Amino acid sequence: MCHGQRITFLISIKIYGDPGSGSLRRVTSAAAVMGIAIKRETIDLFRGESHTPDFLALNPHGLTPVMVDGDIVLYEASAINLYLAEKAGGDLLGASTRERYEVLQWMFWSGEQWRIYSTLTFNERIGKRFMGKPEDTSIVRLAFASIRAAGAVLDTHLADRRFVVGDRLTLADIDIAAPFSQWERTKVPFGEFPNLVTWQQRLLETVPGWADTKREVDARMDGALQMAGIVL
Repeated sequence: MCHGQRITFLISIKIYGDPGSGSLRRVTSAAAVMGIAIKRETIDLFRGESHTPDFLALNPHGLTPVMVDGDIVLYEASAINLYLAEKAGGDLLGASTRERYEVLQWMFWSGEQWRIYSTLTFNERIGKRFMGKPEDTSIVRLAFASIRAAGAVLDTHLADRRFVVGDRLTLADIDIAAPFSQWERTKVPFGEFPNLVTWQQRLLETVPGWADTKREVDARMDGALQMAGIVL
């Protein structure tokens, strides 16, 4: 199934998360691309709802998203997306065995070399503002240096490619694109990498589910910042 095709699977799957979360966005956009029906359960991170006893029973880390499908409970967005892709079939996991391993390689790369540093920046520049604390500039400098190192590799990789793996959207694109959810707020240095920016814009223009979830994240974050009286 290509990413332009839309088939609804009658799967009773619950996804818990905050609409402002880039990690939740990875799951909801992938589900939309695959045509998987999910039931959304909102967990308000700003009100501490991820640390209630009921939620901690699902994920002891107190983080979202979390998926519940019958007696299967999964946290970590990448694991959830792999599970959904196995359910749905199609090519988000790659169109061949080689592509499948390349998709996994880039998803693991994203977790270890890429997304974590944008998350650190968000916690310092946005999360701490909600707690009335100043950012630690040394942490931001460390994060920016790591983003630039990984971004240079990714920018070179994308120089002659429309997508991260193969000639179509895969879970690798969704995983790596997630930090763009907050970059206008955190000011991480993605703009220094033209191929990366062009690739992200291509996703917004060609993957409706990715554009829809961007609007959801922006509306949630803009509202939360306004309610807290925070001007970035």
